[in-house]
Amino acid sequence: MVMLKTVVRVGIADMNIVKVPDTIRTSGLGSCVGVVLYDETKKIAGLVHVMLPDSSLGRTAQLNVAKFADTGIYSLMEMLKNEGVRPLSLKAKIAGGSQMFQFGSSDTIRIGPRNVEAVKKELTRLSIPIIGEDTGGSSGRTIEFDPETCKLSIRTVNAGTIEI
Repeated sequence: MVMLKTVVRVGIADMNIVKVPDTIRTSGLGSCVGVVLYDETKKIAGLVHVMLPDSSLGRTAQLNVAKFADTGIYSLMEMLKNEGVRPLSLKAKIAGGSQMFQFGSSDTIRIGPRNVEAVKKELTRLSIPIIGEDTGGSSGRTIEFDPETCKLSIRTVNAGTIEI
């Protein structure tokens, strides 16, 4: 029996979860960070496309939890818990957080590095170990995670593809 694979796409400031045989992908990771949470034994994974480090930066009354590191990672963990995943069995892989613009050094310009710091802080707070990461640099990335192999494929603009 052939199992058809679906690639579930996650947009900017968005999140979703997949089970085998499907994979999950997001593109347009510049200063944004793609955070994959997965459970190796249950073969389930979630991906959140984090745009900003902290929900206190939210300007609207209706908060998009997927947009921020602090709210997005927690919400993704809750989604996975609803699928029967134990939080202690979760692992993480992260990619993105590029410094897309090289002018200035003010904190507003350093969104990429600040996103990476915020993601790591939140993963530490939730006791989720980071198994692999490809962060920083100055190029955009597209990532795709396969819960069957637990491999994160990272395609970097002008630099080819790597797996972590």
